[in-house]
Amino acid sequence: MTGQAKAGRPNQLLRNLNSKIASIPMILTALVIFVGGSAWTVVYSFTNSKLLPRLSFVGLEQYRRLWAAPRWIVSIENLAIYGVLSIIFSLVIGFVLAALMDQKIRFENTFRTIFLYPFALSFIVTGLVWQWILNPEFGIQSVVRSLGWTSFNFDPLYTPEIVIYGILIAALWQGTGLVMCLMLAGLRGIDEDIWKAARVDGIPMWKTYLFIVIPMMRPVFITTLVIIASGIVKVYDLVVAQTSGGPGIASEVPAKYVYDYMFQAQNLGQGFAASTMMLVTVAIIIIPWAYLEFGGRKRA
Repeated sequence: MTGQAKAGRPNQLLRNLNSKIASIPMILTALVIFVGGSAWTVVYSFTNSKLLPRLSFVGLEQYRRLWAAPRWIVSIENLAIYGVLSIIFSLVIGFVLAALMDQKIRFENTFRTIFLYPFALSFIVTGLVWQWILNPEFGIQSVVRSLGWTSFNFDPLYTPEIVIYGILIAALWQGTGLVMCLMLAGLRGIDEDIWKAARVDGIPMWKTYLFIVIPMMRPVFITTLVIIASGIVKVYDLVVAQTSGGPGIASEVPAKYVYDYMFQAQNLGQGFAASTMMLVTVAIIIIPWAYLEFGGRKRA
């Protein structure tokens, strides 16, 4: 048995050899560009690089300056608010829309296209459109006041305390359609016998969704969550198009902080430190999830 097992190992290594060879360029690209670039960024985050990168190490000085900067603190707070609310509302609204679409309604393809269309637009276009819609001079506030409600106020992009919520509205408008399509695909994969059994047992529809359907759609929710989270961490162009980080620094986000310090303030060391903190944040979230998702499955 031992000899057969050893003989079987070379055969397993040679299985799908062509596909393994074809994947070598992709693996090398990932190692050199992504892993190598990330390592290069981390190393130079400990230097005093300005206009050009240079190996003038200053220890943790860049990180001390980073966490002492009010602009960075504001960007982290905004990202936390934007991220939590974006995940919650995207999943809830997307699932509700998918559940409604799953009722075999008329003109389903038309509605699905309408909801998905905003996702085809770039973030710059979306940001500009919602900048106009939320503009108090000719947007929602102006329209409502023209109808007689002269005391109505709605200008989130010009109010520092709620400006991040104005950006969130635009993000939900663009991304919820994709979440709906992913959820709808998951709902269409549920066996029809499950719905029939639930109706025979007299289980209310909301309980069927909550205790039966949603647990069965766990892979769809995980995939959707990863897609949403990746968009949250790198949010940049939507903020630039709507507010350019204003009023003041009220709508700053980490990606904009990195860009401004690296390409405008000509302070590469500070930009590298900020981008390294973004990388660490992503790693703290992804690594435990990957371990629980794949490591636990292998042990089982």
